[in-house]
Amino acid sequence: MREVRRPTVRLPELKAYTDTELETEGDYDGLEFADADLTGQPGRGARFMDCALRRCALDETVLSRARFIDSVLDGVRGVGTDLSQASLRDVEVLDARLGGVQMHAAVLERVVVRGGKIDFLNLRKAKLKDVAFEGCVLAEADFAGAELERVSFDDCTLSRVDFSAVRMRDVDLRGVARLDIARGIDRLAGAVISSAQLMDLAPAFAAEIGVRVE
Repeated sequence: MREVRRPTVRLPELKAYTDTELETEGDYDGLEFADADLTGQPGRGARFMDCALRRCALDETVLSRARFIDSVLDGVRGVGTDLSQASLRDVEVLDARLGGVQMHAAVLERVVVRGGKIDFLNLRKAKLKDVAFEGCVLAEADFAGAELERVSFDDCTLSRVDFSAVRMRDVDLRGVARLDIARGIDRLAGAVISSAQLMDLAPAFAAEIGVRVE
């Protein structure tokens, strides 16, 4: 089992973001977005480098195909944020409170998601490499068709997670406090689980291969 390579984000001295609205294909470098209301704004294809988004409202914000590089998202909140096909590299996501986030076909590399709660996270066909989930709650996350390489879950809750058609390599699920797999119990090849988790999942494994336990 190879260890996850975590990001080391060292932000420079940041300038305050003062514009009123994001721009499609906008270029944001060395900025701090503090308590900004970005609800419904069009940031499709934007690039964020050496930026911090702190306590921002991201309800229905369109960030599809956006790129986040060497950046921090701290305390962001919102429902229906569109991050489909976005790219996150060397990023920390801290204490996020999000729901219905669209991240299908996104690419995450050297990302830490620490704390917070994300409901109905859509990571279908996404690619995750060197991603660490720490102390967070993922409710009904959808990883269907995704590729996970060197991904770890430490002190997390995964409820009704969908692993359908997932491809895993060096995925560490031992730190999941509650592992509730709705679909894809047969796709855990390439993952490591604890003996206690194996006992909890035994009925699902038996059902998957058609064994009746009486």
